[in-house]
Amino acid sequence: MTNLSHALKDKLAWLANGNTHLLKVILRGLEKESLRVGADGKLAQTDHPKALGATLTHPHITTDYSEALLEFITQPHTSVDALLGQLSDIHTFTYRHLGEEVLWGASMPCMIGADADIPVARYGNSHTGRMKTTYRIGLGHRYGRAMQTIAGVHYNFSFSDELIAALHARAKSPLSFQDFKTQSYFDLIRNFRRYFWLLVYVYGAAPAVCRSFVKNRSHKLLPVGDDEHSLHLPYATSLRMGNLGYQSDAQTSLTVCYNNLNTYLKTLCGAITLPHKEYQAIGLKDAQGNYNQLNTALLQIENEFYSTIRPKRTSQRGETALNALHARGVEYIEVRCVDLNPYEPLGVTREQLHFMDAFLLFCLLDESPETNPSEYADMQENQRRIVEQGRDPQLTLKQAGQEKSMHQWANEILTGMAHSAQVLDQASDCAEFSQAVAAVSARIEDPHQTPAAKLLADMQAKNKTFYQLAKDLADQHAEYFRERSLTDESLALFEKQSAASLAAQAQLERDQTGDFEQYLADFYAQYTCCDKPKFDCL
Repeated sequence: MTNLSHALKDKLAWLANGNTHLLKVILRGLEKESLRVGADGKLAQTDHPKALGATLTHPHITTDYSEALLEFITQPHTSVDALLGQLSDIHTFTYRHLGEEVLWGASMPCMIGADADIPVARYGNSHTGRMKTTYRIGLGHRYGRAMQTIAGVHYNFSFSDELIAALHARAKSPLSFQDFKTQSYFDLIRNFRRYFWLLVYVYGAAPAVCRSFVKNRSHKLLPVGDDEHSLHLPYATSLRMGNLGYQSDAQTSLTVCYNNLNTYLKTLCGAITLPHKEYQAIGLKDAQGNYNQLNTALLQIENEFYSTIRPKRTSQRGETALNALHARGVEYIEVRCVDLNPYEPLGVTREQLHFMDAFLLFCLLDESPETNPSEYADMQENQRRIVEQGRDPQLTLKQAGQEKSMHQWANEILTGMAHSAQVLDQASDCAEFSQAVAAVSARIEDPHQTPAAKLLADMQAKNKTFYQLAKDLADQHAEYFRERSLTDESLALFEKQSAASLAAQAQLERDQTGDFEQYLADFYAQYTCCDKPKFDCL
């Protein structure tokens, strides 16, 4: 185990020496977004199909920012096969009710028109539903609705409490079990933020966009050869993760601290409660009294902070995410930097999940010093470079303020991951984790093997625009799912869930009391204490 930190060597040796059973149970879930696209190749203008249930209350089929942006949510699984199987079944059931529409398989959207042509997601007339829609209206005012057509894959992940408890006992920590668990996940998160650029490099699949996406927007993209309809950057990996995607000029002033739960709560709560001049200028309501946004702070709610990873705790209806974390600590983490792979029907592969498991175990076990402002600036610069220039063989990144070869650093991380993969293999009596790390490692020396490079090469070899190639792939995936069948039991369960979700939304709308303004006032009161951001006194 040369070139590994002492902490990583020590914990890996401990796991390998009779403790790999602690890694047998890992909970994984997926949230996968896809645009509905009409037969004409344009963004669907239709309502969410009623046969798919109510987006507000369905456990597995909802929408995200746009009414046309479907989001499929699996339950947590300990088996990768069961996880991908459920996601396949959700796709299959959905395709039974899409008519001629297809699901766009790329992260960057199809042909889109003006903002007014991008429908905001609708969730009914309950206070909860109105709040979700108003939040999305606010995003449109703040960033433009085009950004609400970008799709991705979120990976929800947690280690077993048995592993955390064993690490807790081994460390002889004075913290309670839950506090130790929370701090362990923050340690993981800091390392993830140091190294996530590697995931963007090896899995980035958005090097190009349809010209319609950047219409009337400032950009530095270039045509793809003679193709005037597609724009790209020659060495780009994931434009979704750059300033054309979920990045915000306003949020550049926000430095969220991940050194511990308290600093995280304080910085985010302040951004939700303190007025922001630019958003005050938009106004809370329009001239007719309709809400333009939920508030005039830098963030309307926690989710507006577009981080690459989030600490998560299941919240109760009406409870803020920050209050849930404060009351009960971190339950799992959500990885948010993964593009859809347009070549895969599900947008994600078994190999990818095994690779990310090894990456997350490496992040948990390796040394994770606290982050200072200088390192935070390096992280932001590394993200920009990997997004725009990731496949440049000469690329360097910032480490401790110094320039470092991306290839050298990537291979150092992959060495640690290879050892992490070995103990995961032992725990599962397989070789898939090591095989995933080995397969992906080849992309470091040969950037032509990355999904981003493949997409650009196929566009040029087949003489197709980004839109044409993505549409062809989406049509192939649609045919695959339309030919796939469900068991009678699975079909009956989906139909039952759709009907139950419609009934639940109707019941919620019937049972609500008070007016919407009071509902919002009560919700935002959870962020304050004595007229100050609630967590300032932590």
